[in-house]
Amino acid sequence: MIIDPRYTQLAAGLTGFSTALAKGERVLVDAFDIPDAMVIALIRSVRARGAYPYVQIHRARVTRELSVGAEEAQFSVHADVELARMQRMDAYIAIRGSDNIFESADVPAGKVQLVSRLMKPVLDHRVGRTKWVVLRWPSSAMAQQAGMSTEAFEDFYFKVCTLDYARMTPGMKALADLMRRTDRVHIKGPGTDLRFSIKGIGAQPCGGLRNIPDGEVFTCPVKDSVEGHVQYNAPTVYLGTSFDNIRLAFRGGRIVEATSSNTRRLNEILDSDAGARFIGEFAIGFNPHIREPMRDILFDEKIAGSFHFTPGQAYDKPGNGNKSQVHWDMVCIQRPEYGGGEIWFDGKLIRKDGLFVPKSLHKLNPDYLLGKAA
Repeated sequence: MIIDPRYTQLAAGLTGFSTALAKGERVLVDAFDIPDAMVIALIRSVRARGAYPYVQIHRARVTRELSVGAEEAQFSVHADVELARMQRMDAYIAIRGSDNIFESADVPAGKVQLVSRLMKPVLDHRVGRTKWVVLRWPSSAMAQQAGMSTEAFEDFYFKVCTLDYARMTPGMKALADLMRRTDRVHIKGPGTDLRFSIKGIGAQPCGGLRNIPDGEVFTCPVKDSVEGHVQYNAPTVYLGTSFDNIRLAFRGGRIVEATSSNTRRLNEILDSDAGARFIGEFAIGFNPHIREPMRDILFDEKIAGSFHFTPGQAYDKPGNGNKSQVHWDMVCIQRPEYGGGEIWFDGKLIRKDGLFVPKSLHKLNPDYLLGKAA
């Protein structure tokens, strides 16, 4: 089979830079509604590194049908099988396409929560015990979300996903080191006045090793330290439902008020379990190619000049111990055309209107990352 050279380049990056597959390692390739040619490119790239590929093919409409009628007796067995397989894997590569991002919109909330709860041990093992990378596939549905032609979106996608992520490394290290030394964070902007502590939590740079596209450094707040309110200005899709204009208010770390274009469904999700109303992640995004929201979180959370503040499950490291079946990255863009905004660490201005202020962080600004500045 003749393979699009862009597929081959992407596969090489995923098996090389992102997961660094070694001889004899086992990798699960999870393929969700993507072309067979891309799956074959991944199989060939895995084999070229001396590793062993295992493949699972998913179809969104089939997955929806299984979820609509999900029962505990059924999915508990499914979860056991999936966990047993994941425990045999050294790495995990998932590429997720979709012709309809709302395919699961009519799955009852109770069924979604049941499946999420039973499958959570599989997710926990994959995140905590394997080398993993997850990315979307450039479908017509994604192009439509982005307001672009399919051809233009594909060109954008491959440019973003094959970015020279190594160029981010010095700036990300500087930002992560600063976060590790920081106690108090203050975020200001239109509709936003948010204060919390990240003291002792740690920080993790993300430069193409876990999610593609990438470009963020994340930490999380001390669980009970969050006070104030935040107004998100990027639309979001979660569990098949679209939300705009989400506003959250906090007291003692807990979300005490939540409104949006779909306030009822928003609060249903935040009531999934006790941990869903606490924050599990705070991250600063800086991918220079991604500038506008497109209702796809793997892209939107990396938007240049953005941050995300995430209700639900915290990572093990860095983490605050919060547990939940929910992990919902909600994004606020602080560039001037979105109203601007500021991020302060221990009383020092770190980023203003989407650009980093300290000289030590200038290598995370777009001009440097795109090779326009030294």
